[in-house]
Amino acid sequence: MSTLFNNGQGSWDQAPSPGLDPENLTDQDILAAMKQISGYLDITPGDLKQVYALAYRHAHTRILSTPAATIMTSPVHYVTEALPVLEVARLMAQHQVAGVPVVEDKDGAVVGVISEKDFMRRMADREESFMGLVAACMGSRGCPALNIKGRAARDIMSAPAVTVNPDTPAHAMFDLMREKSINRVPVVQGGRLVGIVSRDDLLEALSFVPGKDRQRGRRT
Repeated sequence: MSTLFNNGQGSWDQAPSPGLDPENLTDQDILAAMKQISGYLDITPGDLKQVYALAYRHAHTRILSTPAATIMTSPVHYVTEALPVLEVARLMAQHQVAGVPVVEDKDGAVVGVISEKDFMRRMADREESFMGLVAACMGSRGCPALNIKGRAARDIMSAPAVTVNPDTPAHAMFDLMREKSINRVPVVQGGRLVGIVSRDDLLEALSFVPGKDRQRGRRT
């Protein structure tokens, strides 16, 4: 996995993986590549390596500055604060998502987020793993989920919601998720929900795999 670091110049860089680091290129690598290009190249291996390193750093800066509006999933599945948790669970299962924003019934402002972790925490009244809940189900006569069946979204959501705006850069969202220990952030503009960015969205946006298609059907 790539690591973000502050370059000391007011912006963030991503530490390149060993296979892509320009410093790992040798003159032999460059000469072999130059021989594969038809025609005459009036450039030395050292100059070409320097150009590649600068271009690579520029690509890092550009990708890490990608705004939320470019990365986010939109339209986004959401629930209202009064929706029964049973319906919330059904919606998340139907659309195969691991979390959804919660909005106010009246003006649609984002007031919280419900994730699978919120369900598990409320079901057990403590921090519990998925397998811990499975063991509890098998070791008792009842299902822990019945403890919250009659509740509404507002009763189990994490609040207040941690949100970003469409212009928030990728590196800032990465830091925010790490700082808050969350896996998704709703994107809000003018007080209205316009999208959502998950950790998977960010990792995909920050990856350096050419031609990789984005798949919207995955769990986020």
